Amino acid sequence: MDVHRTGELSVEQVAAALEEGDVAIQPGTARAALRHRDFRIFWMGLFASNIGTWMQNIIMGAYLQKNFDDARLLGLKEFVQLGPLVFLSLFAGAIADTVDRRRYLVTMQTLQLSGSAVLAFLVAPDDPAATPIIACLLCIGIANAMGGPGMSAISPSLVPKEDLPGAISLFSFQMNMSRVIGPIIGQFLYNRSNSNAGASTVFAINAATYLFAIYGLLRARYPRRAGAGFDGGLFDRFLSGLRLAWHDRLLRRILFILWTLSFFSLNFISFMPAHADRNLGIDPKSDPYGVLYACFGFGAAAGAMSVGSFLARRDKALLIRPGLFLMGIFLALFALLRTDWIAYPLVLLLGYAYFMTITSLSTVMQSNIEEEVRGRVIALWIMGFGGAVGIAAIIWGPVAEWSVRWLLLAGAAWTFVLAAGFAAPRALRRTIGQVT
Repeated sequence: MDVHRTGELSVEQVAAALEEGDVAIQPGTARAALRHRDFRIFWMGLFASNIGTWMQNIIMGAYLQKNFDDARLLGLKEFVQLGPLVFLSLFAGAIADTVDRRRYLVTMQTLQLSGSAVLAFLVAPDDPAATPIIACLLCIGIANAMGGPGMSAISPSLVPKEDLPGAISLFSFQMNMSRVIGPIIGQFLYNRSNSNAGASTVFAINAATYLFAIYGLLRARYPRRAGAGFDGGLFDRFLSGLRLAWHDRLLRRILFILWTLSFFSLNFISFMPAHADRNLGIDPKSDPYGVLYACFGFGAAAGAMSVGSFLARRDKALLIRPGLFLMGIFLALFALLRTDWIAYPLVLLLGYAYFMTITSLSTVMQSNIEEEVRGRVIALWIMGFGGAVGIAAIIWGPVAEWSVRWLLLAGAAWTFVLAAGFAAPRALRRTIGQVT
């Protein structure tokens, strides 16, 4: 390189030249994924937006527990936020494979921004009404469900295939690191107010953070349409996602693990405010509760990053069974706890095992689907990853009102069933003739 012409290069080109010239970057790692300019722009915009989202999610749970003290309402909150993913994701995935993704996704992000702004006004009164709050959360949940498959379908197109595992681990990392940063900021703002004004401030800030995601969508370069390869209409695309997953034994197994894990074992996330309040003696409107959830998020972020760093060269199918076993052990211990200080390191370990498993499972799936059907298949993943949690929350709400502890223990038992019966490494690898 001619040093006298360095000024004519972009900062990104100089940084890339220095980075790649000094150290060999291993393909498939998180560092390799960050080399790509469009991935960085999209990833950072989504990261900033998700910090606001998790500020709102965690404070909303604490807000409802503090103002209404009803685990069934916590379940309803999860349902309206995540339930639409079950009912709308397949339809949204078909749209994401059909329309201009950039224009469509910017519209969905703008709708969520508007919903959070309205929510900031609804939670401010000292004597709030639950019905309009739940209705507003439902509107936000619908917009999220309609945009989710398209957002996820963009991600793999931002890096070459060899760097996809690192990109997936970074997306998991940012989602979970935002679970660390968001609750800390949100709890600080919420706890410093004697009224509900703190919650209102948190939700207003979340509305503003959607602008970062919109910026990433507008600035990054990615395929705005999925391309050719399907001649049917929108309804045929809708059904084709189900047919594809059903006839592909690998995808069918992955989605079964994900869906049932979400339905039976992830209730500790939905009902953590009630578990903390009733069994651990931690006030949901307190700094210790914010730290508790941040520990879970930090553990989950570490689990995701481990898949894209020191575990990058490991066969991801080998990580899923031990991850499920560890998750079951930590979840059972967390359910049985009655001492608050032990909960912090334990929930960190639970988060690590959970997201090491989920990130490995996602990597196996993403590496075995084609671009022209990615939106529809990812829609099924999103339905299980988020939507099944919302459906479970409203179904299991009365059980949680009776005993959160027994609900969590049942979830721990199911992780052992999945690990023993469905997560054998050979069953999570593509073999010749596996797609029928």
